[in-house]
Amino acid sequence: MKPSPFFRTSARLVTALALAFTAACSDNTDPDDNNPDAGSNPDAGTTAPLYAFVAQVSTDTTSTSYVILTETLDPATPLSLTNATEINGRALGSGIPKSGSLFVSSSAGATVTRYNVTASNTLEKAGEVSFAGKAVTSIGEYQNQFQFVSETKAYYFDGRNSQIIVWNPKDMTVTNSLSLPDMTLAGSTLTFASNPLSVGTKVLMPLGWRAGAAVSKQAGIIVVDTTNDSAVVVKDDRCGYVRDGIVGTDGKVYLATEAYGAAEKRVSGSNPTVPTPCLLKFDPETNKYDATFFKELGTLTNGGATGSLLAGPNGTGYLRVLDETLYPVQADTNARALASSVAWKWWKLDPAAGTNATLVDTLPASTGSSFLYQVNGRTVFTEFTNGGGTTNYRELTDLSGKLVATHQGLSFSFLQVR
Repeated sequence: MKPSPFFRTSARLVTALALAFTAACSDNTDPDDNNPDAGSNPDAGTTAPLYAFVAQVSTDTTSTSYVILTETLDPATPLSLTNATEINGRALGSGIPKSGSLFVSSSAGATVTRYNVTASNTLEKAGEVSFAGKAVTSIGEYQNQFQFVSETKAYYFDGRNSQIIVWNPKDMTVTNSLSLPDMTLAGSTLTFASNPLSVGTKVLMPLGWRAGAAVSKQAGIIVVDTTNDSAVVVKDDRCGYVRDGIVGTDGKVYLATEAYGAAEKRVSGSNPTVPTPCLLKFDPETNKYDATFFKELGTLTNGGATGSLLAGPNGTGYLRVLDETLYPVQADTNARALASSVAWKWWKLDPAAGTNATLVDTLPASTGSSFLYQVNGRTVFTEFTNGGGTTNYRELTDLSGKLVATHQGLSFSFLQVR
């Protein structure tokens, strides 16, 4: 399938889709650190940063995405889709930060298109590569299924075909594929981590499985050695949906059940078939789980429904804990709606220290599932609101949660391209 019909700019169609979507919706010590746009002043003698947001706007029948380029992050003014590059389907934008290039893919096909940023801050097509020869028909889910090792080597984690595709982003060619049948769990659907890890020369991709809406009691992680493109799937059956992780102060990787798994456990009551959200420890040098280490997440947060573990500074992390005063759980509460509610507080955890987590009361409650991105060296997290109609980017580095940027639609991709 040729991708060229998918990429075009149409202000009229953007406006029409925006109206339809709105009707339908009525998933640091630097003194400039508090300003994500610091350094963009031409008088400072530096080139202004440039950011690429990819927004997915859906109606009852279609999904369309828009690549938005901007030098300015103004939380008071939502980013406009009007002059954005339009892409059919759910699009992902990925690449090496500040490299001047953006690699765009879509659920509408198997092609990745490279765009270079021009001096006038537009996207210029600079090549494409198809994964169709590796049985790929659609590219979806998350930005971080693309992992870039260098300008000449990248990986695409393909769950549908239980493989990793090795490709060259400079030459736009497929160079290899790594078959990993252990990605497959019979009767279950695979999902990838939203925030995979890099440890030395290894890329670590935590895995989660669901049988329909039910969390499967299986943890897993893919370990890729980038020096020789070898890969292995390591599993553990003590709990499930263990899709989040951080590297602790002891160099070990700590893995936790994601917020959806915690939400399903909360709405299930005492159903013993639903896995208890947990914290596991994994050694990236030996590729083994610590069989003696297992913690129920709720025991670290005074018994609250707890899921997701996002990276903080210096080997610490943040657990997400449901505040039921903000979203009371009823007999008919849906787990997906609960995980997506703006009701999950932030609790700081040092897993290597063996202590319980503590509430970070300066950060407002947000949606349970979040993605982390770098903006001029600072970390922001995503928040999906308005029934998935709006994506907010909020400040994490200074623990304020202040709004950095916002746009219409769902966003699963962000990259600082310059």
